[in-house]
Amino acid sequence: MSAPTPYTSNEPTRAQVEAMAGSTVLEFGANWCGICQAAQQTIGNALAAHAPLRHLKVEDGRGRPLGRSFGIKLWPTLVMLQDGREVARVVRPGSTQEIADALAQLGGA
Repeated sequence: MSAPTPYTSNEPTRAQVEAMAGSTVLEFGANWCGICQAAQQTIGNALAAHAPLRHLKVEDGRGRPLGRSFGIKLWPTLVMLQDGREVARVVRPGSTQEIADALAQLGGA
C-alpha cells in the first residue's frame, strides 16, 4: 500500500468550495495527527468504492479559515458536498460503512 496523500496547506476559499460542481469530499486533519494517520486506510477504502470522486485533504488548525467556516472541531472530519453544499459529515470515522453511509447522500457518487 502506498503512503497516504498528505494534507495540504494550500486550501481553497469557502467561495471556491461552494462553486465546485458535482460531488466533493473535504477531509480536514493534520499530517502530524495520529488519529488522522490511523484513519487513512478506512477513509481510503471507503472513497475507493465511490471513485471517481473529488477528494481534497485540507490541513486544519488554528487560523485556518476553511476549517473555521465549516465549524471543524475534531480530526479527521469528512464533509460531503454536492454542488458546493454540505449534505453529510463524518467526524472521526470508525468504519468504512460509516463513511459509505455518508457518501450515499451524494447525488452523483
